[in-house]
Amino acid sequence: MASPSAPRLIVTRTPLRVSFAGGGTDLSAFYAHEPGAVVSTAISQYVYVTVKRHSDLYLERPDGPGGGAGAVRICYSKSEEVATIDEIENDIARECLQFLDVEPPIYVSTVGDVPASTGLGGSSAFAVGLLNALHALRGERVTPGQLAEEACHVEIDRLGEPIGKQDQYAAAFGGMNVFCFFADGGVTTQHVKLSAAGGARLFDNILMFWTGHQRAASAVLTEQQRNTHSELDRLRRMRDQVWDIKALFDEGAPDLHSLGKILDEGWRLKRGLASGVSNDEIDAVYDRALDAGALGGKLCGAGGGGLLLFVVPPDRRDHVRAAVAPLAELEVDYEVHGSQVVAPFGQ
Repeated sequence: MASPSAPRLIVTRTPLRVSFAGGGTDLSAFYAHEPGAVVSTAISQYVYVTVKRHSDLYLERPDGPGGGAGAVRICYSKSEEVATIDEIENDIARECLQFLDVEPPIYVSTVGDVPASTGLGGSSAFAVGLLNALHALRGERVTPGQLAEEACHVEIDRLGEPIGKQDQYAAAFGGMNVFCFFADGGVTTQHVKLSAAGGARLFDNILMFWTGHQRAASAVLTEQQRNTHSELDRLRRMRDQVWDIKALFDEGAPDLHSLGKILDEGWRLKRGLASGVSNDEIDAVYDRALDAGALGGKLCGAGGGGLLLFVVPPDRRDHVRAAVAPLAELEVDYEVHGSQVVAPFGQ
């Protein structure tokens, strides 16, 4: 139920993320048996969500009041206009609205800075941003931890997605963090001390390229969940890299060669987790980048497509760009903030 002072329109801005190490240990198949850990940072690419409380006139229809077509409008890569929330095809939008018991008439729209399925946690950023907007529409303030847990509940518990918990927490908290995952479902957050200037210096030495292939993470993650027991040693090594990376940042500006070496080792470990993580085309691009001077890198997200990330010294950037051409480059910076309400209107 909205408070009398609640705004009529809300816009949230929620960051995407880059995960450096530990991906896969945030899956329940792993942390149900031993703690998992991921180190990631929010980046300056975003998902924007608008939520608007419509006039009650949207509930009317020619044959009688209530539940009319158009009472719920959802706009993303397609547009939906339906009578009830239960009819919404967009899974995340439907489940978030149901979870928070939102009543029509309601309008929701979303747009992102990058395409969907790029390996930057866009689906979870949408879930976090939508929940944040819906709470704000009701005049409620919520913590990043609550937003992250609610988004996990929507995606994992209600929708049964075979995903982990890192993306929701990265989107909600912002900045650079180590997230640890435990058998009881608990998650702890350790903020990595990195100033905005330090974050900018980090991304001055990172190049990211769009492979041109969008992929659904579910197939890769389902296989990875299945393989977890047989790949425990590999996953433990990937988890332990989290602390190696944190130690680099605790010392100040990280040594690029050390960071690149850890990322390269992690990527080679990750390729063994499931058959769809990489392919010949991605491997060839990765090898060309290393031959051109990249110190290491990885494919962002579950695998199979999306964005390639490389650590590259300043004097080798143009060489790497030429080596991976014609792949489009995505410029990113550090983002210290998590999901934010950026526009409340009509209070």
